[in-house]
Amino acid sequence: MAKKVSILGFGGSLRKGSYNKALMRAALEMVPPDAELKVFEIEGMPIFNQDLESNPPEIVRDFKAQIRAADAILIATPEYNYSIPGFLKNAIDNASRPYGDNAFARKPVAIMGASIGNAGTARAQYHLRQCFVFLDMYPLNQPEVMVPFAQDKVDPNGRLTDAKTREKIKELLEGLVAWTRKLRKD
Repeated sequence: MAKKVSILGFGGSLRKGSYNKALMRAALEMVPPDAELKVFEIEGMPIFNQDLESNPPEIVRDFKAQIRAADAILIATPEYNYSIPGFLKNAIDNASRPYGDNAFARKPVAIMGASIGNAGTARAQYHLRQCFVFLDMYPLNQPEVMVPFAQDKVDPNGRLTDAKTREKIKELLEGLVAWTRKLRKD
């Protein structure tokens, strides 16, 4: 039997009641049996400073080490002003620097996102895909998990209750595992 696919998940929202954190919690409940998902909290990550990139703070070193140790990446992103949150971009910048020390290189990646609007993070996800080009990542193209009107799909306890969305997250995880195995030729 092939070894389990290790997935590192992280999100771009700091809000305790974040709908994207609810998506990540749902993903933890639906990880395929041949995979494992670990979530990294990027809260507390300092603003990227090129003067410190050669000697980054411990949280950045730990983030980069966990990215490198994972077989694949799962990102849950909100959409702010038609793009990804600055905090998420900051974490990506920290983990991909200094030049030549990009922890994300050649990693398969899947994206999901939830918002209160009707576009369900579509624009943010497309901007994130632009970053993947420079980061030399391999994004999973289908299924797309863009959750509109998230306030109607997450209960007051932060649990994703929408069955269709839960099924899409399950499909996304299964697709990411299959994509990862294909890329590493399992």
